Amino acid sequence: MGAHLSGPGSQFVKAIIYHNPRCSKSRQTLALLEERGVDIEVIEYLKDAPDAALLRSLMEMLDKPPREVIRRGEAAFTALGLAAKLDDGEALIAAIAAHPVLLERPIVVVGQRAAIGRPPENVLALLDSTR
Repeated sequence: MGAHLSGPGSQFVKAIIYHNPRCSKSRQTLALLEERGVDIEVIEYLKDAPDAALLRSLMEMLDKPPREVIRRGEAAFTALGLAAKLDDGEALIAAIAAHPVLLERPIVVVGQRAAIGRPPENVLALLDSTR
């Protein structure tokens, strides 16, 4: 049971993972995608930070507001006083763009849909929807 389509004209599933190699859940999600034979584009978002426009697009694909994809346990969250801005989506997007460590990880995109790999199995629904 692979993640690639079968039959005439088959094609492999293409996914993008916004990945932090130091995060165990991110590594587990990447391994899960590899096990399923997914064609993966890995973006280390701490090195190649998403801008505000890309973050808005990711939120739309996730169908989640910024308050649900910001890491509240990060020092930057407290230092920037973001607890008082949880209802200000644009302020949160700007903070994530400036401090990508605040972005929940990993995020996997397949087509026009996305999922957060916490737990890693969350991304399986994306793969199943491509078959």
